[in-house]
Amino acid sequence: MTEASKTPKTPKTAASGDVADTKADPAAAETTEAPAAKKEKAPALEDKPFADFIQQDFVPAIQSGLSAQGLADLKLEFAKAPVTISGVPNVPDCWQIVGKWKNNTRQFNLYFFAENIQGQRGFSCISNGGTASSIESFLIDERKMTLDLLLFGLTKRLNAQKWLLPN
Repeated sequence: MTEASKTPKTPKTAASGDVADTKADPAAAETTEAPAAKKEKAPALEDKPFADFIQQDFVPAIQSGLSAQGLADLKLEFAKAPVTISGVPNVPDCWQIVGKWKNNTRQFNLYFFAENIQGQRGFSCISNGGTASSIESFLIDERKMTLDLLLFGLTKRLNAQKWLLPN
């Protein structure tokens, strides 16, 4: 055996890699640095109360996003109203964002069946001033709704209708 292998090894400190000398300063071995105080995150937009989020953030985002897609005469309304589907009477009221353009010949409705953006949502579209014939589920597979995701889903759905971009 070599002389180096016979010497007992002294533990190293995790922070510096130096040899710990607990005999010289026992207080130094016991003191640890307190973790830095974590900064609190600002609450997300989506954590606002439902009506505030829709009116202050989502409706303006729809307006600017769809205007950028070429909808110059878009009118948006946010209200609690009955769901109007042809052939289905007595559907309860729910929160809706109604968008109309092209002299009210095109319309979409985005339904929030609970007063919560994370709850059940639906979508319908109407052409030539009629009434909606069906309601589709809207972004049902998403775990957490965000402003960007809601705007993306609406834009994608209107584009699938061929109402935004020419095919």
